Amino acid sequence: MNTRLLTFVCFFGLQAATACAESPDLKQRILRNETAHIPSQCYTKTKDDGGGVHNPCYACHTKSHRPNYVNDGDLQLAHSFPLAAENNPWTNLFKDRSAAVTAIGDAEILAYIRHSNYFDSEGRIAPAQRLAADPSAWDYDSDGKWEGFVPDAWLEFDEEGFDRSPSGEPTGWRAFAYYPFPGTFWPTNGSTDDVLIRLAEPFRRDPSGKLDLTVYKTNLAIVEAMIREADVPIPAVDEAVLGGVDLDKDGRIATAKLVKYDWAPLENRHMWYVGKALAAQRDGEVHLAAGLYPEGTEFMHTVRYIDPDPTGNNRLSARIKEVRYARKRYWMTYSRLESRAAAEFKEKHDFPDRLRVVRGNMETGVSNDQGWVYAAMIEDAEGELRPQTYEELAFCIGCHSGIGATTDSSFAFARKLQAGNGIRDGWYHWSQKDLRGLPERVRSDGKPEYAFYLRSNGAGDELRENTEARRRFFDSAGQLDGEMLKRLNRDITTLVYASPQRALQLAKAYRIIVREQSFTEGRDPTIKPARNVHRAIDGGTATGVVEPLTGF
Repeated sequence: MNTRLLTFVCFFGLQAATACAESPDLKQRILRNETAHIPSQCYTKTKDDGGGVHNPCYACHTKSHRPNYVNDGDLQLAHSFPLAAENNPWTNLFKDRSAAVTAIGDAEILAYIRHSNYFDSEGRIAPAQRLAADPSAWDYDSDGKWEGFVPDAWLEFDEEGFDRSPSGEPTGWRAFAYYPFPGTFWPTNGSTDDVLIRLAEPFRRDPSGKLDLTVYKTNLAIVEAMIREADVPIPAVDEAVLGGVDLDKDGRIATAKLVKYDWAPLENRHMWYVGKALAAQRDGEVHLAAGLYPEGTEFMHTVRYIDPDPTGNNRLSARIKEVRYARKRYWMTYSRLESRAAAEFKEKHDFPDRLRVVRGNMETGVSNDQGWVYAAMIEDAEGELRPQTYEELAFCIGCHSGIGATTDSSFAFARKLQAGNGIRDGWYHWSQKDLRGLPERVRSDGKPEYAFYLRSNGAGDELRENTEARRRFFDSAGQLDGEMLKRLNRDITTLVYASPQRALQLAKAYRIIVREQSFTEGRDPTIKPARNVHRAIDGGTATGVVEPLTGF
């Protein structure tokens, strides 16, 4: 199939460093890559030249925990591709960019990544200004205005992680620290990132409707307890003022220092939000259940370049590669989610080559059919943020709806640092405290998570191309270095941080993809053609993995 999306290098008349090609209509609702929801990592070779078998698949495809009923650990055993996906469409993986990378100087790329494309010279949110000024190039319904996602976080965080506007008012967004998901989202593989959460208005207001950060912090703790299915310590609060909810389940309406997780509705054990959200919950306008976010929950995720400093820190770059956004539009019960998963399983069994249909468009976003809508912005050829096309958004859906590793379709919040593990109970932004000194996360089986990944995968990335991580942790025979594993256990940046040299190389490689606007051919910043990735593979080909691993 033809998987190449025409480049956008003439976008708004701006010439990129590459040759100018005919600019397509960004509003096209087509998929040149019909399987854009299947990511490049799924094409990784699991067998090496020496006959060894490696399993990078388990981190995503695993036995799921309800109310995620995907339960796709079987995908560790075989490349279960539909016919249309057998030829790898992520052709950027196989390009040799070494000469083009060499042509970009270190000073040039540092100047580029240290220049903000999120704020303009007057300190305004640049993409919001751009969307308001002339939306004609991406106004999908041609009504003269942009009605989709508009970035509104000011990225100015107070001591509790709350984002505040230039006037000092909270925007509702709150930053949290989390363990990066194994593989792609480790900085050593090309990007830094951050994630913000925002609950709907009723969760931020007291019973009278007044904005109240104590109410909001308590509701965020309740959501955290429901996602983690665990108790969450909180600063002392007056339960009576919050609406008379017995947060700590001690049988009294008094002072609480804990959100007690005790939810078993079939046994008449319930939990409740506080403030205005309590009335909304009782009226059936918002819902509460373990493993699910309430309606109106939003996430904003910025993906950035690595800005290396002389101490070896991998800082967030001022320039943003992508602003990703998710909003929970509607509630789905356990039974609906289970029925949906069963129907999808049956369809794959009965019609293995039938392709998934992704609903939505570039303006309203795309749906994952589990209650969530996804939208995003990405760099244009000149590095300014533009809305992503329908095909670029379809790329998001596979990971955010079709794998066993997610919690209500998301990754980061379930991995939030808990009270006592990090500062401020995990409510801070990476610009306030970086990853250095963070000890390794422990899996449910008691094993250190990142060491388990290295041991199972034999590499530090899903594509198994990260030679720097391999040299750090493996000897020439492929055996793990025990001393390095001890260091990793004390400080995860031993693994997840890139050296300054690697950081700049990966930034240059991605800058070339930006110039080409070839995101639909792959967003992985590779320099040499990938050696450990299939260019084509028959659906059903065995991976060599015999026993599926658990990802949690």
